[in-house]
Amino acid sequence: MDRIDAMKVFVAALDEGSLAGASRKTGRSAAAVSRAIAFLEAHVGVPLLHRTTRSIKLSEAGERYAVACRKMLLELEEADRNAAGERSVPRGTLTISATVFAGVEILRPIVDAFIDEFPTVNVRMHLLERPVNLVEEGMDLALRITHLADSTLVAHPVGEVRRVIVASPRYLATHPRIAEPADLAKQQIVAMAHMGMDSWSFPPLDGSSVSRSVSFTPRLMVNNIRAAIESAVDGHGVTRLLSYHVAPEIRAGKLQVLLAEAEPPPLPVNIVSPYGRLSVPKVRAFVDFALPRLRSRFACLAKDASFVSEAPIQPPRGRVSAG
Repeated sequence: MDRIDAMKVFVAALDEGSLAGASRKTGRSAAAVSRAIAFLEAHVGVPLLHRTTRSIKLSEAGERYAVACRKMLLELEEADRNAAGERSVPRGTLTISATVFAGVEILRPIVDAFIDEFPTVNVRMHLLERPVNLVEEGMDLALRITHLADSTLVAHPVGEVRRVIVASPRYLATHPRIAEPADLAKQQIVAMAHMGMDSWSFPPLDGSSVSRSVSFTPRLMVNNIRAAIESAVDGHGVTRLLSYHVAPEIRAGKLQVLLAEAEPPPLPVNIVSPYGRLSVPKVRAFVDFALPRLRSRFACLAKDASFVSEAPIQPPRGRVSAG
């Protein structure tokens, strides 16, 4: 059996999550898929997969081998395109990763427009609430909203977002005034795990090097951004989110930014790709297409998110019964 073909079957099994999925994707019989995996395992001399009736899991050696296989297959694909003189023609399947909210609200419209513009490119979007290793998981690109660690990824700056604390005018009218972070301990908090389940941190005061932290018992804990937004809009509490999450609600006056002077530094937004992937036409085409649109979108969202905070509503100092 050809080792390159066997590697393609191996990678297909990982992408699909099962040998049956690899059979469907590659058009090979289940027996042929099993033979391909067995051929590779015999060649390297160690098990690559742990198999059950319904799923597969990489062994420790398999994890290392999978990374090498993906890299080799990508390089072969690029070599084939160069030899055929098709370097400038975008085609094939482009894989992109993003968080769920960013993928749905920001990236999806741009991907739709890209598909219309490039009919020979298909797109697979992976919307995940976890870190993604682009090389190990075979991704071409990712939209990242975080500080990037030093790595082999190539970053294309898009903009930045703020970590904002917001509440509705209705909530602020019926609860104690929020003038400093410590006041949050007396509020009803709508919390999310990635923003802090029982405390929020703030930069040090001038002259200090110690970050401030406010502890609380959340009135509502949710694992969905849209749920947190709607609860805050309906007046059920104070929440902390990224500015682009709530920019439309701030612009419409449904939410007000609080404690803007105590916000942490903004988080950068980047499109990232593994080193060398920009030479692939479909990847380069998407980056060139998406970058100006993403930069324009995040610039508009930043403007919307600052709309109300420039002229803040002053809530009353005492607590008024909500009835």
